[in-house]
Amino acid sequence: MSPLRYRSLSSWLKERFSGPVRKITIDSGLGCPNRNGTLGVGGCIFCNSRGSGTNAGSRGLSVTDQVDQGIEFFSRRYKVRKFIAYFQSFTNTYGNPKLLERLYHLAIQRPEIVGLSIGTRPDCVSDDVMDILSDINKDKPVWLELGLQSIHNRTLKLIRRGHESGIFFKTADRALKRDLLVAAHIILGLPGEAIEDTALTAKAVANSGIQGIKVHPLYVIAGTILEDMFRKEEYIPMTMEQAIEGTIAVLEVLPKNMIIHRLTSDPHPEELVAPVWMLDKALVRNALIAEMDRRNVFQGSKAETK
Repeated sequence: MSPLRYRSLSSWLKERFSGPVRKITIDSGLGCPNRNGTLGVGGCIFCNSRGSGTNAGSRGLSVTDQVDQGIEFFSRRYKVRKFIAYFQSFTNTYGNPKLLERLYHLAIQRPEIVGLSIGTRPDCVSDDVMDILSDINKDKPVWLELGLQSIHNRTLKLIRRGHESGIFFKTADRALKRDLLVAAHIILGLPGEAIEDTALTAKAVANSGIQGIKVHPLYVIAGTILEDMFRKEEYIPMTMEQAIEGTIAVLEVLPKNMIIHRLTSDPHPEELVAPVWMLDKALVRNALIAEMDRRNVFQGSKAETK
């Protein structure tokens, strides 16, 4: 996407590490309290039973194996020499702190790994885990990616998130006080939400002091509660045009220096039920760029200044 329209993670990484950096997705095999009965069973209504990553953990691949394979693949295909170890699937701060510490250190032990990124829920980050990440951050930068989804508690209840939005801001503040980098995950097109509702979520994120954000339209995966809602016509996915409108509405209210980690998603073709247009990532990206160019809008065009 056009580097003149928004501040991308890839450009930030290139500046920070003097060259291109790729993420290696790691499946640690950790669970989620919203699936194992601690908070709920079945997870959020859109939750994929195998998680959002590669499912490598359940296939018996160790963290070390996954890192080794990732480095070999990206080095050969893209000639990249620097990488971020990214714990993606499920809740990657949910577990015994000693186990988590061991997994994190296994992921970053190779010199080619220049940073660590941890995807998790904001209600599952203990002080012990924060301290572990803070220690790693002294050597290699750590991104803590917190799933907010929406600031509207009515929505969080509807999607069976298992926490209210306030915990996100408390956890983000704790992380920032430890000098960790923090990114919020938010979703466009959640049931019952209009674009204006997502823009309000983006404004709250903009004012939180965190450094990054991920945003993508909601999509329907086979076997989820959301699929059942979709089949019963209780949920209608966004059109590509609506998603582009929503993405622009989010970008316009974010600070110009906030790092945009993602504006699209990568659903597995064999699992995606709807909307099918999300499978053509290049089409979506090009359409977004074209619309931003047509309107001459930028990240931060409508951001509040303090």
